[in-house]
Amino acid sequence: MSAYGFAHLRARRPHPEILEYLERIQATLDPFAGRFVIHGPPVEVVEGEWPGTMVLIEFPDMDRARAWYRSPEYQAILRLRADHVDGDLLLIEGVGPDYDPRERAAKLRAESAA
Repeated sequence: MSAYGFAHLRARRPHPEILEYLERIQATLDPFAGRFVIHGPPVEVVEGEWPGTMVLIEFPDMDRARAWYRSPEYQAILRLRADHVDGDLLLIEGVGPDYDPRERAAKLRAESAA
């Protein structure tokens, strides 16, 4: 099942290291079949507030998402971004093609009744 690296990036401080990070990140993703799905476009907020921008990277599975993040190659460039961009990074497992939100609702109902 696909997994995702999701980053919510807020305050960015322009710095040459950010450009270096962008130039080097794809090489860290390739061994893990990671690919950008969303990479920092302007967002259209239709409910609530959204300060900043987002990045979404897809991996074939959670094991490869974790392996990418923990890889020496990614760890070597992580500070280039983290020192200059405030944000959060999450690794999230996706849902399969047969996902049915009604099943999730039933599970939540059962849990709240217990």
